[in-house]
Amino acid sequence: MHIVVCIKQIIDPEIPISQFMIDPRTKRQVQGNNPLVISPYDANALEVAIQLKEKHGATVTAISIGGSTATTALRSALSLGAHEAILVNEPLLAGSDPRGIAHALAKAIQKVGGYDLVLTGCESGDWADRAVPAFVAEELEIGYVGYVTRIEVKDGQVVARRVVEDGYELIEAKTPLLAAVSSDETNNPRYAKLRDIMTAAKKPIPVWKVADLGLDPEQIGAGYAKVAITDVYVPVKESRCEMIEGNTAEEKAANLAARLRELKLI
Repeated sequence: MHIVVCIKQIIDPEIPISQFMIDPRTKRQVQGNNPLVISPYDANALEVAIQLKEKHGATVTAISIGGSTATTALRSALSLGAHEAILVNEPLLAGSDPRGIAHALAKAIQKVGGYDLVLTGCESGDWADRAVPAFVAEELEIGYVGYVTRIEVKDGQVVARRVVEDGYELIEAKTPLLAAVSSDETNNPRYAKLRDIMTAAKKPIPVWKVADLGLDPEQIGAGYAKVAITDVYVPVKESRCEMIEGNTAEEKAANLAARLRELKLI
């Protein structure tokens, strides 16, 4: 079995809100000195792939679209158990909407070839986008199952445990299949061992461009995007403190109630 895992490197979503800033020109989050991590649900997807590797001897390939810094996320995937890692680093992809990103990912997966299972996170940890996995499956013309937490291999098929509103359901599907992974107690990302981190640091990571993937430049980038981001900003919250006067507790309570009625809060 060959599993391709699509991972995205993002700014750590756990940073303090005081460090969260938006560039007013690009409408993108400012990295600054904030750490970069694998998008959380993508990390869950990678864990599912590694578990299948351990149980069934699967081969795992990690793919990421991004700049040169995305090699850090790919090396992390290698240290956790992925066999190969590939970076799609193409400036022409800048400004692409989910459809354009999915097109590039699908072309990269097709170039890898021989895949049985494609795993992604169920949504991105930065924009909370959930469209890319389904678009990739459509481009590849394969089946798609969303919000999967566990996958088993049975009689040449996969059995996916999928979260639904009132519990879960088990879905049997033929491969090739794309599954968008959610989190549960069985797929919490593991920690890499120092030896594996050192080994991953020495592995080559191929970098693919538009020409390598046979992408049509007119199907990627901001010019092709069907969705445009018009504004992104951090809401400004204003607050002030008003002291309620009174000589006794009862008088203060009465004055507070009167003030709240004046403000139409009660």
